[in-house]
Amino acid sequence: MKDFKIYFSVAIAVLLVYLVAQYNRPIPVNWKPTLYYKDKIPYGTYVVYNQLNAIFPSAKIVKTNASVYHAVHDSIITAGNYLIIAKAVKLNKFDFTQLVKYIKAGNSVFMASFTFDGFLADTLKLSTSFETAKNQASLNFTSNQLKQASDYTFGRDISNQFFSSFDTAKAVVVGKNNSGHSTYLSFKFGKGSLYISANPLIFSNISLLKGKGADYVAKALSYLPETSTVYWDEFQNGDIPEDESPMRVFFSNPNLQWAYYLSLFGLLVFVLFEIKRRQRVIPIIEPLKNSTLEFVNVVGQVYYEQRNNNNIAHKKILYLLTYLRDKYNLKVNKIDTEFAERLTAKLGIDSRVAQDLVNYINYISVQQTVSDRDLIELNRFIEKFYTQAS
Repeated sequence: MKDFKIYFSVAIAVLLVYLVAQYNRPIPVNWKPTLYYKDKIPYGTYVVYNQLNAIFPSAKIVKTNASVYHAVHDSIITAGNYLIIAKAVKLNKFDFTQLVKYIKAGNSVFMASFTFDGFLADTLKLSTSFETAKNQASLNFTSNQLKQASDYTFGRDISNQFFSSFDTAKAVVVGKNNSGHSTYLSFKFGKGSLYISANPLIFSNISLLKGKGADYVAKALSYLPETSTVYWDEFQNGDIPEDESPMRVFFSNPNLQWAYYLSLFGLLVFVLFEIKRRQRVIPIIEPLKNSTLEFVNVVGQVYYEQRNNNNIAHKKILYLLTYLRDKYNLKVNKIDTEFAERLTAKLGIDSRVAQDLVNYINYISVQQTVSDRDLIELNRFIEKFYTQAS
């Protein structure tokens, strides 16, 4: 027992030395391009997000983590400027349709990303490329009012991307690089405009804190009009919502985090010592019971942990269509407006409810991934249908 105490004391001493060394070790610079509005690392967007009120003094800054379709269709966003700064922007047909509707109403949308995919890129014929020259690409505006005598220069190749193709019939070139390639575009839709930049890292912390980066960003965003609300999109960048866990305070502070680990280690040592001193508990044999409810809970937990929203959504749609086919003898091979009219005529439900259900089933059917919000929205439409159909 005495030898064990000696080994234990040595282990604790070594652990304490390791913790002190880790605490005093300099934190390496994280060069990962997150473009996350809370990140203060070089390629985060903490500075530009917190300086939006300086660019739009009278505007309220509002974050939204809904897709463009839900944000506009569900009126989550109203009149204002809509900003998307992300590693990739991918809009499907439904997203793009709602986005154009939002812009035509007189609003402005700004996007900055490495890549543009989906229906947005196909419609506007967008593709990007990088300058192959060894020299760092410099940028400038095409407007005589904003154009500088000397180009804006940025370090670490963050301005080397440009639009290799775009719809020249619809686009207005707002900015170019020193090679004559377009880097900033504008598209007019109705009363509003869509602005697209090929260099998202220019809006990162390192760009705004060095050289004339802040001046370039301010002028780039000055194309957007004064408004009462500026929306910051979190959905396209895949930003993780704020952690609501009770342990978030401990894990956000390195010192508290190590204190938590030491407490767990001490508790483990205490348990190991207590195991030797206590008699093994005689187990109580419980009688057999109906485990149907537990089985249902386990199955539900498996679905929840796998997070296979696509599978759940498609099964719910299949169950609904089977129910309509078997009970009401409806043809379910084609889900369209005519099908919605048959639902209204045969079941006597509200035509708006039937059309919304059909639209959302078609929307889910073309999604590669189904988010939690999409699944909840699908369930809401189906439950509303069952309520009126019963």
